[in-house]
Amino acid sequence: MKKMTMAVMALAGMAAQAAYAQNSVTLYGVVDNGLAYQNNGTTLGSSAQGHSLVKMSTGVWMGDRFGLKGAEDLGGGTKAIFTLESGFSGNNGASQFAGGMFTRQAWVGLTNEAYGSLTAGRQYTAYYTLLAPYSPTTWLTGYFGAHPGDIDSLDTLYRVNNSLVYLSPSFHGLTFGGSYAFGGEPGSFNAGSTWSAGVQYMSGPLGIAAAIQRINNSTSGGGAWGAFSTTSNGGSQTAVSAINNGYVTAKAQQRVAVTAGYKFSPAWEVTASYSNVQYIPGANSAFRDTAIFNTVGAVLHFKPTAAWDIGAGYAYTRATKANGVASSAKYQQFTLTQYYALSKRTGLYAAQAYQRATGQTLNGGAIVNATASIGDGFSGNPSSTRDQIGLGVGLVHRF
Repeated sequence: MKKMTMAVMALAGMAAQAAYAQNSVTLYGVVDNGLAYQNNGTTLGSSAQGHSLVKMSTGVWMGDRFGLKGAEDLGGGTKAIFTLESGFSGNNGASQFAGGMFTRQAWVGLTNEAYGSLTAGRQYTAYYTLLAPYSPTTWLTGYFGAHPGDIDSLDTLYRVNNSLVYLSPSFHGLTFGGSYAFGGEPGSFNAGSTWSAGVQYMSGPLGIAAAIQRINNSTSGGGAWGAFSTTSNGGSQTAVSAINNGYVTAKAQQRVAVTAGYKFSPAWEVTASYSNVQYIPGANSAFRDTAIFNTVGAVLHFKPTAAWDIGAGYAYTRATKANGVASSAKYQQFTLTQYYALSKRTGLYAAQAYQRATGQTLNGGAIVNATASIGDGFSGNPSSTRDQIGLGVGLVHRF
């Protein structure tokens, strides 16, 4: 009897271990701090003369974060999955966004190898997820290398509240997906909503993706990405810079983008991207014509050794003539990055960027000369002139 009892207990223990092995919860995070220099910086929207600036920078190579992610095997190839991710400043410990804790991501869903995944909460759109493998920010960083102001949302600035996201499994390299975020406006299903759809194909060293994203204005707030929009970051506007500051009262914003990449060898790969961004006016907008920005860019990545990663990129953004602007704004940006891995989790990095702006744009309702604003890390301190240089060094650790 004693032997039988011991056998039952052993089997129960093995069963408990097996059940535990099918479930997982992981704590993870990133801390990234460094120094940044810009030769000319002023306050966004200001006409004051700019000055050089040296400051502590954080989240340059990878955004500072900590989070929990997990999965539970429900049987039949289906798993319950979740992610809770909080952003913070490595300089002062403050939360990245006001009004919440897990403001980078907070979602739960189901996934199945045969049917794909469906998730609900605050998360990235299908537009970003499908385009991201060939984004310029993969090796150039968003801080220094995002397309000017990240107007095409190829960096991680746009996270969407109240959203459902579906991503299919890969069918011989083909993946598709879509997302919809509910605006929650009484009397209007569309107001304040965000939707996107896209497709991605990967085959060996080659990959290509195309997607569309639309963000509709909330009737309760100002601007397509204001405090009442599904893209709100703790009540603040998202991805506002000197490039698009004249269009923050848009009724809607729409993006269509294509990204692609090819790996020539273990040491060399190239990515390219094109985007069309439209800021669409409404009755209460401070501009009357749809403002359109077209951007093309390319990145060359070189990995000479296991420890080194080197990137070089170029982006050209051009606005169409509209809203009384006689000479449309143009932005050319050059970015270089270097990363040295001290270990699998820790690395040193450096980045250098230059941007040149020409033509005219809007600031409020006034026509002004276009000014430079590198990537998306200098949006709060754009240049007061047509040129801007940015330099940075830092240390990043993952856990």
